[in-house]
Amino acid sequence: MQPNLGSALILLAIWISILFISGINLKHFLVLAVLFFILFSSSWFFFLEDYQKGRILSFAFPEENFLEGSWNQAQSEIAIGSGGFWGKGIGEGTQAENKFLPEPQTDFIFAVVAEETGLLGVFILMSIYGFLIIRLVKLSISFSSNFPRLLFVGFASLLASQMIINVGMNLGLLPVIGLPLPFVSYGGSGLISMFLALGILQGAKVHG
Repeated sequence: MQPNLGSALILLAIWISILFISGINLKHFLVLAVLFFILFSSSWFFFLEDYQKGRILSFAFPEENFLEGSWNQAQSEIAIGSGGFWGKGIGEGTQAENKFLPEPQTDFIFAVVAEETGLLGVFILMSIYGFLIIRLVKLSISFSSNFPRLLFVGFASLLASQMIINVGMNLGLLPVIGLPLPFVSYGGSGLISMFLALGILQGAKVHG
């Protein structure tokens, strides 16, 4: 309704993960997949706003819209590539510090991490995400009742999908759709909601 493509994709990822953990019939899932493909194919003509189409076109044809739609993503790729293995040092990244990468504290914070801490910093960050996601999935399996199992898997899916989409945007592998990097990007409501979710899960673990 907003429209908000990024949040819609996250909700879709959560929904699919919950379907799988609930044991959906494969035939039913394939029917849903076909319906989704038809809906996705028609969204270009009926649902997507002009700015959303522009982001997709900028991703598909970056050289045709470099100074506008493709600028942030191009600068993000430069920042990531220039970080090397060790990085340039905290606060020493030229792309962010010299404002080549606009608003780096939000959707493109991953590029700043890669430029300033290098491949080593990226590996540590991804390891932390991996540990947290695997921990959530393992905890979900340990519950005998259905609700906490679905709750833990749903949040693990939210965390994983949002992280993958954000990193993909920064690497130029996915179009820019305005999703922050969980626990890292600047932003009050997103950060608070993530920590609230972890608190709820911790409560479910203790009392479940």
